Amino acid sequence: MKKSSFIEGTFIATLAIVFTKILGMLYVIPFYATVGIKGGALYAYAYNIYVLFIDISTAGLPNAISKVINEYHTLGKEEAKVRAYNLGKTLVRFIAIISFIVLFVFAKQIALLIIGELKGGNTIEDVAFVIRCISFAILVIPFLSVARGYLQGHRVINISSISQVIEQVARVLIIILGSYLALKVFHLSLRNAVGIAVFGAFVGGLLAYFYVRYKIYKNRKELGLATKFKEKDEVTNKEIIKKIISYAIPVVIISVSISIYNFIDMVLILRTMDYLKFSALKTEFVTSAISTWCSKINVIITAIGAGMTTSLIPTIVNSYTLGKWDDVAKTFNKALQIIFVISLPMVVGICLLARPVWTIFYAYNHIGVIILSLNIFVALFLNLFMITNFTLQSVNKFKMVYISVLGGFITNGLLDIPLMLLFSKIGIPPYFGAIVATMLGYSLSILTTMIYFKVKYNFHYRKTIMVCLKTIIPLLLMVLVVLGLRQIMPVPNRKAISIMVCGVCGVVGGIVYLFTSYKMGILTDVFGKEYLNKIIKKLTFGKVSIKE
Repeated sequence: MKKSSFIEGTFIATLAIVFTKILGMLYVIPFYATVGIKGGALYAYAYNIYVLFIDISTAGLPNAISKVINEYHTLGKEEAKVRAYNLGKTLVRFIAIISFIVLFVFAKQIALLIIGELKGGNTIEDVAFVIRCISFAILVIPFLSVARGYLQGHRVINISSISQVIEQVARVLIIILGSYLALKVFHLSLRNAVGIAVFGAFVGGLLAYFYVRYKIYKNRKELGLATKFKEKDEVTNKEIIKKIISYAIPVVIISVSISIYNFIDMVLILRTMDYLKFSALKTEFVTSAISTWCSKINVIITAIGAGMTTSLIPTIVNSYTLGKWDDVAKTFNKALQIIFVISLPMVVGICLLARPVWTIFYAYNHIGVIILSLNIFVALFLNLFMITNFTLQSVNKFKMVYISVLGGFITNGLLDIPLMLLFSKIGIPPYFGAIVATMLGYSLSILTTMIYFKVKYNFHYRKTIMVCLKTIIPLLLMVLVVLGLRQIMPVPNRKAISIMVCGVCGVVGGIVYLFTSYKMGILTDVFGKEYLNKIIKKLTFGKVSIKE
């Protein structure tokens, strides 16, 4: 079973996550066309509250288990490592059952909290029904998370990544086929169709769990699960559980804060737009667009941050455990550089192509286009937020995790309504205020963490700043090329034309950016010549390589 280095682990995890996120992007095209705006809003309500509960019940466990396993493995405490895995499974069993009961039993109260007194759209009964349908996934996903964490703790990234692909493929098939058959063939109600779609989370999670368990069983000797230890390591169960919980809580806070950002935005946008006398249909559309449908497009960018943290945590934990703070700083800066070099041009590109991109996924809608053009920048801030705060968690700086995350969350919550009312007053769409508040919240968290590392451990960001500044030149060239192409290409009001515009502008703009970045030495500085050559060979099936 092959273990991965930081860059390799990032590449493998990111490829898998990007693939699953692409599926997560593409399924919305037929699904949205099938269920429409009202069904899309109903799906968004159920999915956002589900993600919040999943984050509460499991978000910290994969990373916590990964960190504990890697720590004991590095220190040679193999028996404690295996015991930690078994205790993690016991712990998650309790959490999963409680979370499921709360979500299933109190679905109606949660639905009332979400939509309040909004009239003319989805009913409280509809929202409660789909929440109950998706709640079953909580009985599976936590166990899948613990198993993935055990593998990641051994730096075995490929199995965990493949399981993500399996989970997403199964889920997407249920969403597309289930909703279509329910509405078009069996003529069931819209809420039944959406209920079947969200139930796909349970089916996908179950299949992925079976795959991971099989792989763990097959490689149990290498993973230390087949060894019969004659003596126990000098680590008590209480110490292990305390360590898992202490490592999980900061990650839970990070992940839950991301979900709460979406949930709070969803609730406050609904309330504020209703207060400003927008129609129920427009209010539900704007709310679901910001909280869910833009996020489906943003995921191709946030996948980079998610994939990176999968490999970042065990790498930094290993360096931190051995007291190598220079390596921690180097890895942290490398992660920041990768985020800027890869995700920034993608964000700018989608902003420039917001009209054709939105048209491809959801059919042309002026409001949807302008929301996407600004909301796409949230993905960049979210990537940086994940990297900075997961690094804090990896080096056990839990107090700073709390300060950083809660400070950003409070900032977002306090600014949402005032900015929406202010923007409405000065003639700017009020929902822009919620998006800006989110970016300001993330920015505060990011800067707090970076300043802390600079002051406390003398982290230097000079090379990272230089990489960011050098990236401006290829980025500007890409913008000029894309804007020039848009001027001579037809207006993308239909899907076919939009696909052509995105294809041409995306490929040409991407080539200009990558070629200029390579010529300026940016790609070589960030990835290293040897590994960059390896990536190019894999992507071109060995036909292209960098000459020495």
